[in-house]
Amino acid sequence: MESFIKAVDFFKGNKPEDIVAKYGTPVYVYNEDILRDRMRKVSKIITKYEFHSNYSIKANTNINILKIALSEGLYADAMSVGEMRILLDAGFPAEKIFFVSNNVSAEEMQFAIDHEIMVSIDSLSQLEQFGEINKGGKCAVRINPGVGAGHHEKVVTAGKKTKFAIAEEDIDRIFDIAAKYDLTIAGINQHVGSLFMDPEPFLAAVKNFLRIAMKFKDLEFIDFGGGYGIPYHKLDDEKDFPMESFKKDFELLIDDFVKEYGYAPLFKTEPGRFVVAESCILLGRVHSTKQNSGVKYVGTDIGMNVLVRPSMYDSWHDIEFIRGNEIVARENMEEQTVTGNICESGDLLARNRMLPVAQKGDLAAVLDAGAYGYAMCSTYNSRPRPAEVLVTSDGELKCIRRAETYEDLMRLFEV
Repeated sequence: MESFIKAVDFFKGNKPEDIVAKYGTPVYVYNEDILRDRMRKVSKIITKYEFHSNYSIKANTNINILKIALSEGLYADAMSVGEMRILLDAGFPAEKIFFVSNNVSAEEMQFAIDHEIMVSIDSLSQLEQFGEINKGGKCAVRINPGVGAGHHEKVVTAGKKTKFAIAEEDIDRIFDIAAKYDLTIAGINQHVGSLFMDPEPFLAAVKNFLRIAMKFKDLEFIDFGGGYGIPYHKLDDEKDFPMESFKKDFELLIDDFVKEYGYAPLFKTEPGRFVVAESCILLGRVHSTKQNSGVKYVGTDIGMNVLVRPSMYDSWHDIEFIRGNEIVARENMEEQTVTGNICESGDLLARNRMLPVAQKGDLAAVLDAGAYGYAMCSTYNSRPRPAEVLVTSDGELKCIRRAETYEDLMRLFEV
């Protein structure tokens, strides 16, 4: 692909330099049309049976994006009281929220219980805790299906080496604890990992998970998790996740389960990244270029405080350069290392990558920044977090989160 920005008319006629003149750099810029397209795709993964797509909001918690998700019929997963509160403020009713808890306090569980939000329980000790504070209540349990998948070991959330979920061999103890506290196990959920482009490991986990589901009676729902990947190497023509063939194979597994189980519970999945990743481009300014021991460095204001994924996971994000509102053509390529402005050697956006030759003053456009971008921002080095801007379907620019100020950084100090 010569240019993703051009191919999808990402800025819908708005000039990138005008955007950054108004909102500064770095700045997260979202495209509403792409957002809605991905939301509609995940809402139709299963059509034969009752199905909910639960957007995992940890990928992006901007309340304006959540309101769009609600308008597109999505449900939501939350991982904390903060996320539950944001969802409630965005207008999600309690029955559309699923609290997927992990090592949480009794107080966090109580918040969900008080607001009639379904809770997923991640361990036997947490199930005991839930029973102690909500005897006779209803919950779900997260099961480790024994199969994991993902782009990095830090995002694999099932299998033998993970902190998540209850092992299959402990299922009888789930029933013992449920009986002790008169709990109803209304659903089971799994999550094998994040960013897989090959559906086979996920489908293997689904097959095994449905075998495990047979051990539970009268389930109201089964949540298969998510993790569907997006093509982060799109400029090199990486293919999209094979959603259509995946849906057919997925449905066949569910058909077999329904025949044996006797009825179809509600089925759910938990896409996060797939919903928001491709909808966002992170714009930053190139402030310097230099050579060090034969390595050309391109220095930008997109530090690891703004986008941590490359530093944390060695993640790949395609980068395009914009000069005078024009995309710099992918020709006369040169090996370059793109860095941020944080005082850390690991503050890298791209290492030894063939890119169009960057110049001071260019804009660096980091693609696919909508998932785990702003959500993982920090104020490290005392740098305020950037603004988020939405390019609406009619081409208007809408600020959906203002940039932080230095006054914001100082506001919480007690002096």
